[in-house]
Formats: sequence, C-alpha cells, structure tokens
Amino acid sequence: MFKKILIANRGEIACRVIRSARAMGIKTVAVYSDADALALHVREADEAVHIGGAPASESYLVIDKILDAIKQTGAEAVHPGYGFLSENRAFAEALDKAGVAFIGPPAGAIEAMGDKITSKKLAAEAGVTTVPGYMGLIEDADEAVKIAGQIGYPVMIKASAGGGGKGMRVAYNDQEAREGFQSSKNEAASSFGDDRIFIEKFVTQPRHIEIQILGDKHGNLIYLGERECSIQRRNQKVIEEAPSPFLDAKTRKAMGEQAVALAKAVDYCSAGTVEFIVDGERNFYFLEMNTRLQVEHPVTELITGVDLVEQMIKVAAGEKLTLQQKDVKLEGWAMESRVYAEDPYRGFLPSTGRLSYYRPPEEQVANGITVRNDTGVYEGGEISLFYDPMIAKLITHAPDRTQAIDAMSQALDGFRIDGIRHNIDFLGAIMGHQRFRDGNLTTAFIDEEYPEGFAGAPVSASREKALAALGYVMMRRRLLRATQTSHILSNHEYQPNPQMAVQIGETVFSADETDDGVALDGTALSVATDWLPGDLFAEAEIDGQFMKVSVDAMAEGYCLTGGGAMIEVQVRSMAAQALMVHMPEKTDGVSDKELICPMPGVVVSVAVAEGDAVKAGQPLAVVEAMKMENILRAEKDVTIAKVLCAQGDKLAVDDVMIEFE
Repeated sequence: MFKKILIANRGEIACRVIRSARAMGIKTVAVYSDADALALHVREADEAVHIGGAPASESYLVIDKILDAIKQTGAEAVHPGYGFLSENRAFAEALDKAGVAFIGPPAGAIEAMGDKITSKKLAAEAGVTTVPGYMGLIEDADEAVKIAGQIGYPVMIKASAGGGGKGMRVAYNDQEAREGFQSSKNEAASSFGDDRIFIEKFVTQPRHIEIQILGDKHGNLIYLGERECSIQRRNQKVIEEAPSPFLDAKTRKAMGEQAVALAKAVDYCSAGTVEFIVDGERNFYFLEMNTRLQVEHPVTELITGVDLVEQMIKVAAGEKLTLQQKDVKLEGWAMESRVYAEDPYRGFLPSTGRLSYYRPPEEQVANGITVRNDTGVYEGGEISLFYDPMIAKLITHAPDRTQAIDAMSQALDGFRIDGIRHNIDFLGAIMGHQRFRDGNLTTAFIDEEYPEGFAGAPVSASREKALAALGYVMMRRRLLRATQTSHILSNHEYQPNPQMAVQIGETVFSADETDDGVALDGTALSVATDWLPGDLFAEAEIDGQFMKVSVDAMAEGYCLTGGGAMIEVQVRSMAAQALMVHMPEKTDGVSDKELICPMPGVVVSVAVAEGDAVKAGQPLAVVEAMKMENILRAEKDVTIAKVLCAQGDKLAVDDVMIEFE
C-alpha cells in the first residue's frame, strides 16, 4: 500500500480524499494556487506545495507543476478528484512515465470514455442503448444550426470533453442553437482546454439516472446501484439521491449490466459512473461515462457502506476487489444537497466573499439517521470567483425516502452561512415541495416549478402564525433585556407595553402576552423556546409544532429563515403600526439607463458598440463567473450611449458596464 499520495485538486473533494487516506494510515500532499494559500485542504494535508496563480490554467491544470510537486514530496500516487485533470489522458500518461500511480482508470479508458463522441460509438458497439444525435465534430455556429434542424428541436449542445454541466446548452430554435454553440465552445475551452462540440436529441420528460461502477486491475467489475440526479439547473446537478424513486429492480439490473459491459469494453478499473437519460416508460439511453469519482458519490457510499475513495486507492495499489455483485445490498435512502455560493433570489447569480459565519449542522449518526457534510471551507475563509461555486455537500441517510427528506430539511434549517449569498433556502424549498416528495421528477423540474425564478417557499397560514408568535416572543425578550439594562443604569423600573403589532408581508396581527405564549388577534398560541437575544438560531415548539429558524435581527423585529423561506417579522408598537400607512414605498434604486454587472466576474465579450440600436432580448455582453458564462441581455429596446468595459475586464457587483441613451 502507498505511504504517501498527492491530491491534484482543491476544496471539498481534496478534503474528502484526505479523510479516507488518513483512515488508511496514508500521508497526504495538497497542492494549492495563490487563491488557496489558506484553504482548508491545505490545512488538513500533511504537506502542501504551491503550484501557481489563481486561475486554474496557471495552477491546477498545469501538469508539469503537479509533477514538480510530486518530485518535491516523494508522493507515490496521485488522486485527481473530479474536474481539472481527473479525465486528462496526458496527465495519466505523464504519471505513468514518472513511475507514479494514478488513482483512476487506465489512460486508454480515459480517452475512450472521456470523449463523448468516441464513447457513444463504443457504447453502441458494446450493445448499450444511445441517444440519437450527430457524433461528428461541429466547426461553427452555422453548421450547428443546420445539424440541429436535421435532428429536430429540442437538441442538447454538449462539449465533447465536458462534465459537471459545463459546456452544455439546450436549444429549442435556431437562435438558441447559435448562441448555445458559442457559449458551450467558450466554456469547454475554459474548463477543459478542449472546445470540441457535438449535438444530440434532447429527450423530453427525461430523468437523469446514473450507475456507479467499480473495477480492479484483475478484470473484476461490479455496479453499486444507481443515483437519481434529475434535479438540475442549467445542467448542473443540485440534489441527488440513491436509490432512484423511479427504477424497478428489472430496470436497475439492466442498466447496471449495460454499464458493466461498457466498462469491460475499455478494460476499465477504479471507480466510474455511467450516466443514462431515462424516459417516462423506463426506456434508458446512454449519455456519457465519467472516468472519475463523481461529486455525488456520498449517497452511494451511504446506501452500500462502501468507501469509494478507499476502494480507488486499493485498486490503484493493485489489490483485488473483495466485493462481488451478489454482495452489493442497497440499504435505506440517501439524499445530497449541493450548497452553492449563489443567490437564488437574484436569478442564482454567483456570490463571492468572506464567510463571516459558517455553521453547518452537526455531523452525526443517531436514531437511524445520518447527517454528513463534505466541505472545503471554514469560517473566515473566502469564496473565490476563480473556481466552482460549491461550498459544501450536505448528505442525509435514513431508513426510507421520506425520512431522508425530512432529515435533510431539518439539517438545512440548521445550516448558517453569512458573508455571501447561498442557495440553502432554495434547497429547503425543494425538500418541502410536494412534487419532489412524491418522486415525480424530471430534469425540467426546476424550470417547470420555478418559471419566474425563486422567491422563497410558500408559507402556510399556520406557519405564518407560528412565525409571528415566535417573532413577538423574541422581540419581547429583546425589549425586556434592554429595559433591564436601562433599569441598572437609571434605577428606574419600566416594563414595555406587552401589546404590539406583528406584520408579515401584508398581514398584521395584534399580539399580546399570555401565561404560556402569545395571543394573536385574540387566539392563544403556546410558545416554548430557549432562544436568547444574540443567538443565531431559534428552536421553538409552537402549539405542538416544532421549528428551527436562523435569526437575523432587524430594527423592528427579526428575519427568520427556515423551511425554504426568508420571512421578515416586523414587531412594533400599536401606535407605530398605525403610522405605517404614511411611510413611502421603497424603490430598488436601479436605473434603466445603465447595465450594471450583477455578479463578480470577467468580461468574456461585449456584443454592442456606442450608437448601436438594440432590441429587447438582444445580448449585450457575456460575463464568466465561477466557470460559467452568463449572457446579459437588453430588457427593452435601447440605444447604446457608452460602453465602459472590454473583454478581459474583471468586474465587481454593481459595476456599470454599459450606459443607454
């Protein structure tokens, strides 16, 4: 077995590999860029080597710098994680030439399966069902439009070397095919150094279901069940679970056997994933094979009890699998939520900055419920615009799907992140969505259920009253503490009037104290909570209903966040409430004479010039943030007065990019 391995990656996956290596008694080496000098994976590894500038093209993607780090530290093997060089044949070959083990599949399998065009041809030869499409390389946008028309819309435009949702677009017409081709090409070049593009038919009402495989160097190959990955936004997975609520035993077996057949066709070993698209009749079609560990691997680990990273290391060291197919048992249900640095209330725009608070729920195994949090950040650390926006992966495991969802909901309510925006509310809203709970999923779930964007989960009347009661009790405690302090200073006794108004949105309650809680509009609610002013969370039982919310103080009341919604509970005197009708309405302060940058990022291109007349919906500029391109469009017909940015400019949020007449 290896004594020391190097992890050619960063963030949560580097920390994940370190955890398994440490359990196996193996020392680890981290590599880091300028932006990651203080990163968690650098702290946790036994050694760390600086490899270059913040952009991945200057550090994590430079093979020679990884090889130099290996020489400096004497590492015997390299785990590539996912992304970066994990599916790069040249990297695997360079390691082999240097006499260093690659903790992954053979270079030939990486080349065959990492290239989506070649992999589809091989899959067809191996008897695996594939999606109709054009497997040749596409030279330009005109050719892309022509091919898309021949296949028939909708089509999926994909990067041949892609993965993780990068370089992927769905087009429903010629204009979207043209724009999608160029964006996919740009993202592919930026993320993988390979801008080849192909097009295939987009299957309507699709589910994204993948099979985890595991093989050794002695010809043994097994599959470890499936993962449902249908909850996606912009082809980026958001929530994954195992097993799938849709598959039956017969389909699971057929998909697993096809996945193994494909792996055997390329002499595969190590962990890998064969991805399928599945329609409403359980017909399945091969999408691609990822010749690496997947982001969502923890859900498979929790239902099978198999540490996939440990198995990858053992396979790379030449050991045989101790598991046979008959030994694989799927126990319980696992759910994974990807916590991203993005603002769901502002169109999921990327968010960067320092984590002033990072308080994840406690990792534990209790009463049949497992809570696990895989992360690469810490409180006080920084989220950079140079890398993927993932902050953490929150995973729960329970005896059945409903319990796994409920455990996830509770864990999300106990997850506090301040300093940047994040998608925890959105994840919580999905957990409470009845369609999700019913297992009625497709890859279009988010587009169909949130067509106008996300504004928080709907709040029932009973929960609204419970939040109002809790907010009132919290405000009373705050006022009483203040008056007690005032009494100490002035030696004057004073009790604030217990009758107050509580406002949530347009609803206003009259609130007063009772012996065991609050009376809202004359209706008594019992309230039991240990919350004290300054606590970040409040746990309460209100008329037998338990809730946990994150707490942010406001001038008059609190913002209480939980259950997928951020609710402002305004608590003020009855006299002040009576005067609220005279308060002017707030405006957002945004001028319609400017295009401002909605996120920190780099300008990829500017599509207009001074004096241009622009129609509503026309692209103005493209900004790349966290490895994804974002097209900024005109909201109405305008004329360009001044262009204030250029390709390559680094912009902050609210920087003015273009002025309109």
